Amino acid sequence: MKCSAEIGAAVGQPAPAAMLAALMDGRALTAGELAEIAAIMPQTASGHLTRLSSAGLICAEKQGRHRYHRLASPEVAQMIESVLLIAGGVALTRPPRRLGPKDAALRAARSCYDHLAGALGVSIADALSESGAVEIAGDADALSESGRARLLRLGILAPDLRSARPICRPCLDWSERRPHLAGVLGAAICTHALEHGWLRRRPATRALEITPAGSIGFKQAFGIVVTPG
Repeated sequence: MKCSAEIGAAVGQPAPAAMLAALMDGRALTAGELAEIAAIMPQTASGHLTRLSSAGLICAEKQGRHRYHRLASPEVAQMIESVLLIAGGVALTRPPRRLGPKDAALRAARSCYDHLAGALGVSIADALSESGAVEIAGDADALSESGRARLLRLGILAPDLRSARPICRPCLDWSERRPHLAGVLGAAICTHALEHGWLRRRPATRALEITPAGSIGFKQAFGIVVTPG
């Protein structure tokens, strides 16, 4: 982060403050979505985002044809939380619109190439991160030795794993705007869930159906509660 004067100038106006507040839930949003939340024109939002990035408060990542903005670090989030507490909070000028697909099934669970996405994929990533099995930091993931051993015991990873692909990497989720797991690990979890009947493919869509067996399997493997359907 830059000096306090530059940070103060960047967040001292209602629009950028509202944009930062909208990013406090950990999601990544597009410039258009942030402009809508702050009730400002896209060109104005672009200027604010440039200043916030220059101050080291946010960072951007490109995925597909979209560019997403998120808080630069947990330290930034802590600083903003303190500022909002002192200021009495910042009200969003407009509530954030629904993100990602309108189809509830796609939002709940879907395939993203060869790995799991949607609320299910993000929940698995969160659970593995909280348990220390994986470490998600920015645009990189790392699988711990204890995590590897755990996933081997579950039969999700193969003992003779050899691949030129990254073992795991974060993939920004379209609907949740938080990372799910890609790479070898992400693909292995998806394959395991399909082969064991935890998930069923829905016809003519990327949406996946969580089965009653999946409700049990995901709870036992990752400690997450999911509803069949």
